[in-house]
Order: sequence, then C-alpha cells, then structure tokens
Amino acid sequence: MDFSNKTVIVTGAGNGIGKGIALLYAEKGANIVLADMDEKAGSQTAREINEQGGEALFVKTDVRLESDIVRLMETAHQTYGQIDILINNAGKGLFKSPFDVSVEEWEDVINTNLRSVFLGSREAAKYMRQNKEGGSIVNMASTRAIMSEPNSEGYAATKGGILAITHALAASLSEYRITVNAISPGWIETGDYSALSKVDHEQHFSKRVGMPDDIARACLYLTANENNFVTGINLVVDGGMTRKMIYEE
Repeated sequence: MDFSNKTVIVTGAGNGIGKGIALLYAEKGANIVLADMDEKAGSQTAREINEQGGEALFVKTDVRLESDIVRLMETAHQTYGQIDILINNAGKGLFKSPFDVSVEEWEDVINTNLRSVFLGSREAAKYMRQNKEGGSIVNMASTRAIMSEPNSEGYAATKGGILAITHALAASLSEYRITVNAISPGWIETGDYSALSKVDHEQHFSKRVGMPDDIARACLYLTANENNFVTGINLVVDGGMTRKMIYEE
C-alpha cells in the first residue's frame, strides 16, 4: 500500500484519532492537510510531521461552515495539485437527557458530525473526479450508530446518518472511481492508556482497549488503490464488543 505523494485531508486532526490517522499517513509518505478548529493542536501536529521529515499543512477549519470546507479543499488543491483521500473524522459528543437538549444543541451536533460529512465529501469529490485513479473517502461513524446508552440521541442520530450517507455517496460517486466507506470505532482510548484497568481490557474479545493506530490502519486499508473493490461498507473496529453477548448473573 503506497501513499507516496498522495494528498490526504484529515478533519479533526489536532488530537486523538484524527492525529493518529494523520501521523500514520505521513509515515507512509503522503502529503497531509490537517483541518481542525483547535489552531494550537493542529499546528503542533503539522509541526511534528514536518520535523520528522514529512509534509504537512494545517488549515484552521470549522466543519460546520460551508465556506470553511470550500476553502480547505481549495487550499489543499492549490498547495499539492490534487486531492486523493479525505478522512471525515471531525465530530463532537452530545450526551444529555432528550428532555433537556435545546434545538441549538441538536443542530450544532448535526452540523458538526453529519452535515460536515456531506459538505466535505461533495467538495473533495469535485477535485477527486479529475484524478485518473479517482479517490477515496472514509467517514468516521461509531458503534453507537447501532447500539446506545441513555441520553445519546443526537450523537447516535449523526453516526447512524453517517452510515446511510456513506453507501449513498458510494453509489453517487462510483461513476468517478471514488470509493466511500465508513469506520465504526468502539472504545478507542485517546488519553492515558496505561491508566486502563485489566477489566477494561478483558471485556473485549481482543483482550485490549483500542488505540488510534487501530483506526489509522483501517483507514490505510480502505484508501489503498489495491482495495478499490471495497466501497459502501461500514468497517467495525471495536475489539469484538458489538458481537459480545452480555448477561447479568
């Protein structure tokens, strides 16, 4: 899987899963365009990549704004000449009683998590369709798209919507040789991994909690030219948790 000179855009790339994705693509030789609202974190990640001999550019982006997304794609194309891969990773949580969620809060999470996927994919695809080999889009969903805890309606709705828009976009963009897939992470620890308990790890079939690199490697698989037969899918990366039967004693 060769990503040399490929241009990869990662939203929400300043921290956590997005940062892990950006770092791995950079390691594989890609040009990285990092988008995030957190200017300090995004700039630091770009600096880290460049100091390690990679090629990275940070563009401050509010994915809720169409104008910001249009500018992000224009900047990436002007800087590197093409757009090959888009990872729609930016997102936020909304965990609050449905009786207390305001319309403004609801619209904020919808626009951040779901509308941004449509806008980002649309704008990136305008450039990808010019490529001889097309392009690849990966949308970050969640196992919460198919299972829930209380008070998670907004987050669940956006992640379920991401699964649906993924196969719809896969159909619409197939004419232009653009693959579109989703990844549904389970528990991916982005904080202090060493602080996790044995119980945390043992509840997974994999016997460990996930790490950002687990999702980054899944992105590599879904965006490699060799795997362009894979499109429209939801790849669950959760250590087996959504396949585990749980009974109370």
